[in-house]
Amino acid sequence: MNDPIEAPWGSRQAPWLTHYPPGVPAEVDVHEFPSLNAVLARSCERFGPLPAFSNMGVAMRYADLDRHSRAFAAYLQQVPTLSRGARVALMMPNLLQYPVALFGVLRAGMVVVNVNPQYTAPELEHLLQDSGAGAVIVLENFAHTVQQVLERNPSMNLAVISTEVGDMFPTIKEVLTNLTVRYVKHMVPPWHIPHAIGFNDALREGREVPINEVDASHRDLAFLQYTGGTTGTPKGVMLTHGNLVANLQQLSAWMSQHLVEGGETLVCPLPLYHVYALTCSLVFLKIGAHDVLVTNPRDLHAFIGDLKRQPFSVIIGVNTLYRALLDAPEFADVDTRSLKVANAGGMAVQRVVAQRWKAATGVPIVESYGLSETSPGALSNPLDIDEWTGNVGMPLPSTQAAILDDEDHELATGEVGEICLRGPQVMRGYWMRPEETRKAFTPTGWLRTGDMGSMDERGCFRITDRKKDMIVVSGFKVFPNQIEDVVALHPGVAEVAAVGVPDEACGEVVKLIVVPSGSGVTEQVLIEHCHLHLTGYKVPRIVEFRTEPLPKTNLGKILRRQLRGADGAPASGTVRP
Repeated sequence: MNDPIEAPWGSRQAPWLTHYPPGVPAEVDVHEFPSLNAVLARSCERFGPLPAFSNMGVAMRYADLDRHSRAFAAYLQQVPTLSRGARVALMMPNLLQYPVALFGVLRAGMVVVNVNPQYTAPELEHLLQDSGAGAVIVLENFAHTVQQVLERNPSMNLAVISTEVGDMFPTIKEVLTNLTVRYVKHMVPPWHIPHAIGFNDALREGREVPINEVDASHRDLAFLQYTGGTTGTPKGVMLTHGNLVANLQQLSAWMSQHLVEGGETLVCPLPLYHVYALTCSLVFLKIGAHDVLVTNPRDLHAFIGDLKRQPFSVIIGVNTLYRALLDAPEFADVDTRSLKVANAGGMAVQRVVAQRWKAATGVPIVESYGLSETSPGALSNPLDIDEWTGNVGMPLPSTQAAILDDEDHELATGEVGEICLRGPQVMRGYWMRPEETRKAFTPTGWLRTGDMGSMDERGCFRITDRKKDMIVVSGFKVFPNQIEDVVALHPGVAEVAAVGVPDEACGEVVKLIVVPSGSGVTEQVLIEHCHLHLTGYKVPRIVEFRTEPLPKTNLGKILRRQLRGADGAPASGTVRP
C-alpha cells in the first residue's frame, strides 16, 4: 500500500492531473534518496556555509548541523542501553538543539519519538511506556515531569539528556540566557534526576568517539509520531525513512517552480514535535533554506522581532497564529515584500483571516491537508493561487485520493463521503496495534482519514465534516473519550460528555456536559481537576450542568452529536496533527 502508484484514479483518469500547476509532475522519484540521512548529507555538502537553522538571533550553518548531529549520534551509540532501532524521545520546543538531536537520533540508526513538552506526567508515562523509549532529551524546564514518571516507575531504564534554552548559543549569550530563564523568569521548576547528562556534555563526549555510520533504508522506521484514535488513546504512527523521503519529494516538486534552492528563508513558529512543522522543516532543509525557529509564538513581541530581523520568503502557521499576528499593532511594521508563500494547516482558515492577511501582505494563504498517517502532506492548493480558496486542494504527485461511502464504494463528483488516500507517504501502520492498523485501511488499501468531504470536477477537495467526534483546538487533536475518562474520575460526576464548540480564536474549544452525582461540584472544581491530568489545550473551557440523563444509543453510548446542537456544529478542518 506504500508503493508508488499509477496515475489512474479508480475507474477514471485522475481529474486533478490536468489542473496541476505548470512544471509539477504526476509522479516523483521516491528512490532518489535511500533515507533522511542521505537528504541531510547532500544538503550539508551542498549548502555547508549557509544558515540551516536560527533561533533567537543565533544561526547554525549546515556544516555545523552536520558536525553537531554526528557528535550526538556517536554519543547515543555509546549508551549501553541503546542500540539500532531504539526509540529516543525529544521533549522540547523549537530550539537549535532540536534538529541536532533529531538528526543525531536518525544518524545513530534509532527512531525519533516526538513529545509535546507540555504533557502531564500521566500523558508522558503512557507515551514512554507504549513506545518503549530508551532515552529522552528534555528541556530542563520540563524535566520535573520526567522525574515524576521515573519516580512512579523505578524500574524504567531511561537515559535522560537534559538541555537548557541557550545551550547552542555562543558562550556569553548562552550563560546570560540560561541564567535569565532560571533565575529571572523562574521558568525551571526544581528537578533531580541523578543519572541525567547535559546536552553539551553529550556533544563533547560524542566528539571524542567514532561514529558507526548507519546505512538506513526506506523500510527502516524513522519516527513514532503519536496521534489519537477513536478511543482517544494516543497511538504511535510508524513513519519510515521511505515515507518521509517520499513526502519531501512530493512537496519539493509541488513548490519547485516558486522556490530557489539555497535562497529561501522559512519562518517556523509551529512546534517541530507537530508533524506539520516537522515535515515542512525537513523539506526546506532539502532545498537548502534557512529555517527560523520560533520558540514561543505566544510571545508576540519576540515573534514579531524575529520577523523584523531579516526578510523571509515563507511562513507556516494555523488560523489562530495568522489572526494573532494581524491583531498585533507591531505587525504593521514587518516588511513582507520578500514573502512568497504563506501556508496554513492544522485547522480551518477563517475567511475573514484569509482576507485580512491578503490585504496586509499581498500574499494569499495557501491551505494544505494531511495527517500524521500521511507524513503528513497529501493534498494542497497550488502556490500560485490569487486568493484563498476555502478548499484543501488537490492530491500531491504520486498520491491518490477518493471519496468513498460507508461500503467503500467510490462516489461521484460533488457527493459527500469519507476522504481516503493512497500513496508512498502513507504510514506503515500503528505501533504494536495490528487491529487498529487493519481498521485504518479499506481492503483495497485506501487509508481512511475520518474526514468527510467532496471532490469537484477539477479534482479539488473540500472538507465538510469530521466522521469521528474528534475536536481540533488550534490544530491539535482532542479526543472526547480521553477528556471524559478524566472527568469521570471526579466523585461528583455521574455522567459526562465532551464535545467541541466553535471558538473565534482557537477554531474549537472543549465543552463538558455534566450530570452531577450530587451537590458541591462546580465548573471551577472540574476545570482544576482537568488541569491536573491534561495538557492545557485539552482542558475544557465551558461546563454545562444537566439534571436529566444524557441521550444515549440502545447500547448505552452517549450521543455526542445530539449534544453538540447548533452551537456545537463542527468547523471544517485542514492538516490534522
